[in-house]
Amino acid sequence: MPGKLPATYVKGFHNEEQVKRMEYRKFGKTGLELSKISFGGGALCANYGFDLDEGIKTVHEALKAGINYIDTAPWYGQGRSEEVLGKALKDVPRESYYIATKVARYELDYEHMFDFSAKKTRESVEKSLQLLGLDYVDVIQIHDIEFAPSLDIVLNETLPTLEQLVKEGKAKYIGLSAYPISVLKECISRAAGRFDTVLVYARYTLTDNTLLDYLDFFKSQNMGVVCAAAHALGLLTNAGPPAWHPASNEQKQLVRQASKVCKDRDVELGKLAMYYTSQLNEVSTFLTGMQTRQLLATNLAAAYDGLNAKEQEVLQHLRENVLTKPFNWEGNELEKYWSALKTK
Repeated sequence: MPGKLPATYVKGFHNEEQVKRMEYRKFGKTGLELSKISFGGGALCANYGFDLDEGIKTVHEALKAGINYIDTAPWYGQGRSEEVLGKALKDVPRESYYIATKVARYELDYEHMFDFSAKKTRESVEKSLQLLGLDYVDVIQIHDIEFAPSLDIVLNETLPTLEQLVKEGKAKYIGLSAYPISVLKECISRAAGRFDTVLVYARYTLTDNTLLDYLDFFKSQNMGVVCAAAHALGLLTNAGPPAWHPASNEQKQLVRQASKVCKDRDVELGKLAMYYTSQLNEVSTFLTGMQTRQLLATNLAAAYDGLNAKEQEVLQHLRENVLTKPFNWEGNELEKYWSALKTK
């Protein structure tokens, strides 16, 4: 409930009034309590257009406002996101936040994009800690496991290496992520009790509610659930998706209609998307990429104040007339990846 101060509260660093407005939720079996809104470091690199000074100020403002969970990965800007966070966190009390990074997805070229091996996994965590300027991360996650040649390598190489790194004190908890939720369920089931957290992205949004089918399973495993990408990787915003977005052209065209309705009414589709997703109670936190203080303010306003009458009306109109059928882009990226590897 809002009103209480979390374990991450640091007097003299935080804005106490803002922190009291934030809701904190249990993160599965970890014992941590996370802010309802968490900070996606994926936006702190060129992928979404980004200014270093503004990015650092956004991190500071987010933390002072009570956001206490940061997520990043080597894949985001090929180390750039972790490097920027290292700069931003230099003068921030370590006890004021929890941070998660990832292993397994790395380079832009298809041949070196994924590596689930034990050797690379260990090297990656060491490099992440160096870039972040930290002795440990709170959560280490296996990134996009659907791209593994088979789950055997994830379970026989990646996971045991992470378990060893936890023993060495370089991480506290282990998580995993993927776009297809079916593969997450299979992997968690095959490694019963060995994963603590799961990151699901763009699967409970204005255009997709697949996550709802899996919430009971995650609960039965006592998993901390990170519900990421309410904006579906920039798709559900007035600015529209970045060029690399994996949705089909038809799907992008449909969402352009939705953003046109919003622009005509002077409403931000991104705020409607964030509000809609953040109504879900059965997850620990809503992770969203923010590289400007303006985006941070929009996301916090959606969480704290909800929508005004005009915004509610536009949201209802979109749900009844434009975004009427759920869709996803499952398989699109996998197909592209494997066919690119075959032509090498």
